[in-house]
Amino acid sequence: MAQTVRPAGTRIAPSRVANVRPANGSLFATDGKPHPLQEALMVVTGVLGVLAFVTAMFHNLHLISSWAGLIGILTGAYGQFISRTTWQRFGLIMGLGASAVGFYLGMAHGGLFGGVVT
Repeated sequence: MAQTVRPAGTRIAPSRVANVRPANGSLFATDGKPHPLQEALMVVTGVLGVLAFVTAMFHNLHLISSWAGLIGILTGAYGQFISRTTWQRFGLIMGLGASAVGFYLGMAHGGLFGGVVT
């Protein structure tokens, strides 16, 4: 939805409102605090997503793509649950998407145990 334009003089002055941070306009704004667990989950999800996506392009690597995709989906989901900043959520969604594509293509090519368990 479009933002509404307020008439002049109806905005609350930032000095009157407690805990108001100035908007910096960045989509990837952080809160300035370290979040090592969330960032580690973001990196792990991204690496597993790339691995699952790339190996899903090869029919005979379905075991790697399906397992990497499944683990990437699980780590990404937990990372989304505990994420703190927009940057972390953006990275996790990119990794989740790649993991999901790799997982589903790996499942279509033979699945988690295809050819190993008969």
